[in-house]
Amino acid sequence: VQLVESGGGFVQPGGSLRLSCAASGFTSDDYVVGWFRQYPGQEREGVACLRNSFGNVYYADSVKGRFTISSANARKMVYLQMNNLKRGDTAVYFCAAPRDFPGYGCPLGSYEYDYWGQGTQVTVSS
Repeated sequence: VQLVESGGGFVQPGGSLRLSCAASGFTSDDYVVGWFRQYPGQEREGVACLRNSFGNVYYADSVKGRFTISSANARKMVYLQMNNLKRGDTAVYFCAAPRDFPGYGCPLGSYEYDYWGQGTQVTVSS
């Protein structure tokens, strides 16, 4: 599985960005992709995740109501629409996929993910 993020950049507070994650190597339409972010010197934290075949999505409390995760199944693309961005959203954002995903949902713990993209920087500043 290979994942490539794009769409990061510089935006003013209150603005929007859409991150894209291009995935290859999934063997079926049942897959999980998570978005994570990392602040300097800190561990990666889960932002949102998606279980494609069941349409289940989960969000960290800090982004609920502002971020939306979605997928374009045929293209194996997963998006993170980020609205009303705050300075505290400044971080490197990663998409990731786990090798195994039991049940019907998706996890937000980074330790449960095996494949990672290279990351894309998001900077929110005036």
